[in-house]
Amino acid sequence: MGGPDLISGFKGIVVRVPSLWVMGLAFYPFVFVKNKRPGEKLLHHERIHLQQQLEMGFLLFYLWYFIEYFIRYLHYRNHYLAYRNISFEREAFSQESSPLYLRQRRFWAFRNFL
Repeated sequence: MGGPDLISGFKGIVVRVPSLWVMGLAFYPFVFVKNKRPGEKLLHHERIHLQQQLEMGFLLFYLWYFIEYFIRYLHYRNHYLAYRNISFEREAFSQESSPLYLRQRRFWAFRNFL
């Protein structure tokens, strides 16, 4: 059995920002997207981040995210590789095609991707 589903079917408030430098960005309760019609895969990826943010609290989530990015960047010396190897991103990328994932996801599941 999975952990508590803190977003309980909440899919985020999707806001289009055409000038966004990335395709999507989760900042609870918002999912900012670049395109007018974002794909379900992208939206699900960002919803996984919403769940992570709720579990950790926003401050701890972003602090951890940027510290882990910095450590990964020092290791890989490459922005893209550092980003793709952040534990939060590894979890979201690995499950973005699984629409039922959040229903069965365990609490702090990102730890499996450290």
